[in-house]
Amino acid sequence: MTPPPSLATVRIRIDHHSAVQSAADAARALSERSGLAGSLPDQAAVLASELAGNLNKHATSGSVYIQPLLGGTGIEIIAVDRGPGIDDLSRALTDGYSTTATLGAGLGAIRRIATDFTIRTEPGTGTLAGARLTDPDDRHHAHQDLGSICLPLEGEQFCGDACASADTAHSRTAVVVDGLGHGRQAWEAAQAALRVFHRAPDRPLDDMLTAIHRGLRHTRGAAVGVIRLHRHQTEYCGIGNVRASAITHQNISQWVTGQPGVVGWNMPTPRTHTMPHEPGSTVVLYSDGINPRWAAAPSRFLLCLPPSLLPAAIAHTQRSTRDDATLLATKAPGGPLE
Repeated sequence: MTPPPSLATVRIRIDHHSAVQSAADAARALSERSGLAGSLPDQAAVLASELAGNLNKHATSGSVYIQPLLGGTGIEIIAVDRGPGIDDLSRALTDGYSTTATLGAGLGAIRRIATDFTIRTEPGTGTLAGARLTDPDDRHHAHQDLGSICLPLEGEQFCGDACASADTAHSRTAVVVDGLGHGRQAWEAAQAALRVFHRAPDRPLDDMLTAIHRGLRHTRGAAVGVIRLHRHQTEYCGIGNVRASAITHQNISQWVTGQPGVVGWNMPTPRTHTMPHEPGSTVVLYSDGINPRWAAAPSRFLLCLPPSLLPAAIAHTQRSTRDDATLLATKAPGGPLE
């Protein structure tokens, strides 16, 4: 059975020029499955081809990550490398600029085609570039301070991790689910948890975990972490090894991991923790497929990345090769937050 479109991420290593076409084909196919119509799948293929082509020409240890857009109709394509970086970014974004005797339309073309384009670079460290493409009626989702990565175990068709986000007038609520083990049964557990989450994303977090627990009774179970962001504080409630942290431009605050147990099987009474954070902080929620050592000594470059690029940057170097891996990063939404 082929899983339906979900938020699972496709990773394509750009280690040969043929990988550029593979990235374009994957972006076109995912666009069609995600409901983008007309010329949009072809535009997605162009975005992927340009981003992958830049990696092939200029970078080392580069990959393209392609996935449906979290919280909207569309896709995003993120290119990550550990190459030399870009010395003059504003010049590189100019049409016609090239350092390899090509037409040099790459970054300029990406910026024109994409609904939203974000790029960060540091000489000697590398470059991250993310292009989001949406239906014309759904453009506001492309500009959200929200990002994710959801990678299946290498070689697996199904991803046992999942994540989702939902906004209300006063807060943003997000969830990361890690189905027990990996493969199809873990995927079924994770998808069941998301269905419960979407039915009432504004309920109290302990009630949310209790409802998900009931919804997973006939699955293999999962670890689940839920956060709710307000202007000056975040609520967290979790069962199992799903961690949450807050990031500012200066440091990372290590918060709590979930209570011991398995949602759907032997869940203790869930407890909600309320933690203050600085205005403008980015809050991250991640499964144990992401090595927590990423937070031990982060670079200034990593601390300053926007939520749209941060998950791919962390997963590119800190993802476990023996498990599914998910990380969600978000800022509190604008408006009358409490």
